Amino acid sequence: MSAPKFAPTPVLDEVRTYSSPEVAPAAWVNDRPTDIEGFQPVGERLGFQGPDQGYGLMLANRFRDRMNLIGGPSADDAIRGCLNIALRRASLFGRAPVIHDLTIAFTMWGFLDANPPHELVERRAELFEGVGNVHHYKEGRAIADLVPEATLRMTPAAVVAASPVAWRTLTGA
Repeated sequence: MSAPKFAPTPVLDEVRTYSSPEVAPAAWVNDRPTDIEGFQPVGERLGFQGPDQGYGLMLANRFRDRMNLIGGPSADDAIRGCLNIALRRASLFGRAPVIHDLTIAFTMWGFLDANPPHELVERRAELFEGVGNVHHYKEGRAIADLVPEATLRMTPAAVVAASPVAWRTLTGA
């Protein structure tokens, strides 16, 4: 690095040039112990990784006033179960959750329908019961795992069009 013009230097001093350090550090090796070797692990209760999943919870709470909970689970149970589906869909596309992920999840389970089929109400009541409690993580994951990948790849309009009639196909239940 050059010296500023205002720094006084004696005229008789030699000009300083680059010189190597006396000791060279050891070569760098990529040996981080937490690196995943190979593919991402798969198995029970590992979930679906994705960015900014906490934002999905904020979006899910926006549906609280619009949900139809006739004969079904509590609002917290419905939100937690549908959030798991939305997070799975978002991670399938490699992005953070958006409102459409949640619209699909709430629609396929009839939470946005004024008159959902009686069989759907019974099925979601038994599946979503208690899922809002953090101790029921496994049951919440089971709800997300039920939904076929083909349903997750559908557009929100396609799910709305098919939801009242084909709920078994959409939900996988």
